[in-house]
Amino acid sequence: MSLDPLSTPLRLGVNIDHVATIRNARGGDHPDPVRAAEIVAAVGGDGITAHLREDRRHIRDADLKRIQSATDLPLNLEMAATEEMLQIALSHKPHAACIVPEKREERTTEGGLDAAGLHNQLAPIVGRLADEGIRVSLFIEASERQLEAAQRLRAPVVEFHTGEYAHAGLDGDAEREAKELERIAAMSRLAREMGIEPHAGHGLTYENVKPIAAIPELAELNIGHYLVGEAVFVGLEAAVRRMRHLMDEARGGQTA
Repeated sequence: MSLDPLSTPLRLGVNIDHVATIRNARGGDHPDPVRAAEIVAAVGGDGITAHLREDRRHIRDADLKRIQSATDLPLNLEMAATEEMLQIALSHKPHAACIVPEKREERTTEGGLDAAGLHNQLAPIVGRLADEGIRVSLFIEASERQLEAAQRLRAPVVEFHTGEYAHAGLDGDAEREAKELERIAAMSRLAREMGIEPHAGHGLTYENVKPIAAIPELAELNIGHYLVGEAVFVGLEAAVRRMRHLMDEARGGQTA
């Protein structure tokens, strides 16, 4: 299925986890991730992403309801495939739940979920979320094997991990960067052919976002750490507006 980038707006989901990281570094309530969600809503963001980790290193349980109440933007809850997180998702009923791999010792999500290898663990979780009207997404590597697994699990959405693409650019390896970009583009096309909506995220910046945003099959990018980092210098409003502008430029000026 081929899509026209000029007629397909690309959504921007803003991950506000690291506003909470700064808050938690000192304790207390400042800066409040809810305020970040309100700013994102005011400047043209299309959704809020928040990852409730098992160790609660940034977003806390009490944040979720407050974030949902603060704006009308859909909440994309990133979660590990555990019974605890399933029950939290079923209780809060976010618009979407993105199942991600999670290791206690990692600084950030290091790669995609092995949906193929974890089918039996994931199937009941995906089913229960779907039964409650929660749109399930799987955070996976851009590979045919993982897409086929997502299709077997009846996940309507996948989010491709763009970390290898980002690392290649940081390493100055143009050949590897181009190869990763083509892999993501090819798997985005395949996802559409399979009836799955492809998203992408991880490590995206002002410098590397446009080639990814130009992939016409992609429906949404989720970006967080970089925007929160830029917000330290220019403010969150300006950071989100700049990212939105670059994404729209990549889609031929189409505004979401």
